[in-house]
Amino acid sequence: MSTKKCRDCGQEKPVSEFWKRKASPDGLALYCKECFGLRNAKSYRGAQARLGKQARPYRRHSAVPEGMKYCPRCKETKPVEGFGRNRAEKSGLAAYCKPCHNAAMSEIKRRNHGSQRGYLLKLRYGLTEEQVEQMKTRQGGICVICLQNAARHVDHDHMTGLVRHLLCFKCNGGIGQFEDDPQLMRDAALYLELTGPHARSMLIELGTKVINRANRHVLNELRRRAKPRPMAEGSTRHYHLRQKYGIDHDDAETLLHLQKGLCAICCDKPAEHVDHDHVTGDVRGMLCTGCNTGMGQLGDDPISLRRAADYVQRRLVREVPDGEDGATRLSFTEPDVDPRTVPMDGWGPYRERDGAYRRDAAAIEEEIECLRWAEDLVASWSADGGVPAV
Repeated sequence: MSTKKCRDCGQEKPVSEFWKRKASPDGLALYCKECFGLRNAKSYRGAQARLGKQARPYRRHSAVPEGMKYCPRCKETKPVEGFGRNRAEKSGLAAYCKPCHNAAMSEIKRRNHGSQRGYLLKLRYGLTEEQVEQMKTRQGGICVICLQNAARHVDHDHMTGLVRHLLCFKCNGGIGQFEDDPQLMRDAALYLELTGPHARSMLIELGTKVINRANRHVLNELRRRAKPRPMAEGSTRHYHLRQKYGIDHDDAETLLHLQKGLCAICCDKPAEHVDHDHVTGDVRGMLCTGCNTGMGQLGDDPISLRRAADYVQRRLVREVPDGEDGATRLSFTEPDVDPRTVPMDGWGPYRERDGAYRRDAAAIEEEIECLRWAEDLVASWSADGGVPAV
């Protein structure tokens, strides 16, 4: 027997359209699969109605064509390419199509976490939006590094995962470009102030700390020794260097030779970018991508760079007593000021005084370090029996 007649619809159908039934003489159900589904659906919906519930309209799953899938949210049958992957499902596909899946996830995040931002804050940092707002209030709404922009981004230590404070977008990205290395940030501050080792090297070799359109001829003697790589006069890079920095390809290659091909700040990575003063146009040196971008995001500002260095070392922000009830508040400037009392546009004077304090403190620390080095050197000479002969 290859076909059978259904008692409900009266149609002659292949036996594959009937379920198995041991009680029947032919071993097949009395009704075809489609009619069987309709009977079950009617019985189920009747039971739900008696309980005061309303079930969704009946839909036959086997009616979906090959290569298609039904989405119960938008109630449309779509190609399987429109569904995401889900290994937990027998089909390997998500229950909802991609737009419906995204909408459902957004609803769940809003219901459980208040918003998409609340979900991400909880996922990444273990914080709620209320906790972030409390942090923002304690900071006076200002970025603790630059003291110029609003604090909007949660910053955390990538080694420990611990949340530090709220920063503006540029400061958060800037310390990331410097890989949270405080020494690099302090070296960048000296580089900007033309007091670091790179500026001294430029002064010794060229007689000037910066290169500009007026004094670029000082590179001529060094160029003869450097033998820069040739480049066509009409090349894109040659034109770009002339227009933006007032130097040409040969000048850039000569500076690169002077720096031994390494970044003028970190002295560790290949120098790829010409760095210049955005106010005067003077070329300071050649930098790697990380130092060039990080310094730019921190505004080419020595104050922000030194504050950022102290910040990543946890020397910038501290808790100080606030009243007699044991409460505390944040302090991140020298001299100390309550950040909750300073308006967003009133940080200028405090920022300048703090910058002068940290510059002087860095100079004192450098002198102390030099004295320690000298003491260690003398101690090693004493241990070896005196000053070695030259």
